[in-house]
Amino acid sequence: MKFISSTAQIQSALACLCIAASLFGVTQAQAETVQTVRIAVAHYSDQTLPYFQKMAKEFNKTNPGITIKIEEVNWDNLQQKLQTDISSGTNPDLSIVGTRWLLDLVKDDVLEPLAGHMTAPFKDRFIGEFLNSGNINGQVYGLPIAASARGLYYNKIMLKNAGFPNGPKTWDDVFAASKKIKANGAYGFGLQGKEIETEVYWFYALWSQGGTIIDANGKAVFDSAAGIKAASMYKELINQGLTQPGVTSYSREDVQNLFKQGRVAMVITAPFLAKQIQKENPALQYGVTAVPGDVASATYATTDSLVMFKNSKVKAAAWKFADFLFSKAPRVTFTSSEGFLPTTKEEASDPVFADDVTKEFIGFLPTAKFPPVIAGWEDLSKILSNALQSIYLGKTKPDVALKAAAAQTNHVLKK
Repeated sequence: MKFISSTAQIQSALACLCIAASLFGVTQAQAETVQTVRIAVAHYSDQTLPYFQKMAKEFNKTNPGITIKIEEVNWDNLQQKLQTDISSGTNPDLSIVGTRWLLDLVKDDVLEPLAGHMTAPFKDRFIGEFLNSGNINGQVYGLPIAASARGLYYNKIMLKNAGFPNGPKTWDDVFAASKKIKANGAYGFGLQGKEIETEVYWFYALWSQGGTIIDANGKAVFDSAAGIKAASMYKELINQGLTQPGVTSYSREDVQNLFKQGRVAMVITAPFLAKQIQKENPALQYGVTAVPGDVASATYATTDSLVMFKNSKVKAAAWKFADFLFSKAPRVTFTSSEGFLPTTKEEASDPVFADDVTKEFIGFLPTAKFPPVIAGWEDLSKILSNALQSIYLGKTKPDVALKAAAAQTNHVLKK
């Protein structure tokens, strides 16, 4: 083996390396200062990873000194993975999180306050209260990267034949339409009974009866008369065979699939179902209307937030990528492809949303309720989901199950 021995030969070799690097668009100085920003993204659909990969390449064109590493994680595993990575100090620089997790993350002192990174023009990009959804104790810790409200999708042909061509307006309408639909051999109302947002699917009925999840003192009060009536109503739908059988075996995605297949006439869910229908069953004739109301009318609204972790060693670079993601073109592409609601003014004005079902959901926002910002929200979700499953299976009466769940929740919340 022959070694390079002279100074001239070493300098010549280094010069060749620099020339080679420049041919690939990277100077020697850049090669020495390239920073890697890791971002964990939640899997929303098959479009999610390709989108972020494309954005990373677009960003790198004008920021060759910054490499973006995308790490996609399924929603069901994301929170646990982040907790594990935070404990071991291996967490990413940026991450998408459920906004409802922010309070716990702030309490653990692992998030970077974003006020020092945001300019006035940046703050002004956002619509109404969306930016405030990431505000904890007067500090913004999360940027609203995804937003959603809920509406009732209905099969136009089935509902027309049942006497409700514009969809149901009340829960009595849901019962009446479902009975006729059942007689014609289909399922009336798709009811979710497992996995993420099982409790949310019940909140629609709770709010429509004038109920509340958490009161002004932070105490669980979903075991009120309104809550018991709401749970009893869902149980009666099951008892009369007006839902799909085996409710507790159906996740949100499972119920949505029944609707896409034309096997269930009504389902409550988010704007993204419209995108799925367009891709998987464009011949399906469907409409969207507000969540049924009785005493009150309300829908569920939620955001997911982009956060920066306090221990990041590349905060300036990470913020630069975050800033890029919240510029118009990236936002329009992300929101329209995933079926979310716009959170910035520029994207909302884009023609892509002009004739889209998104407009319907934007119209539901005046009655929207966001999840309460409390520590232990995930514990509440699990406790309530278990109680609802017990009710749906007929193991426990609604009043008994909800009162036990409220007591357990208040113990967790120390109320």
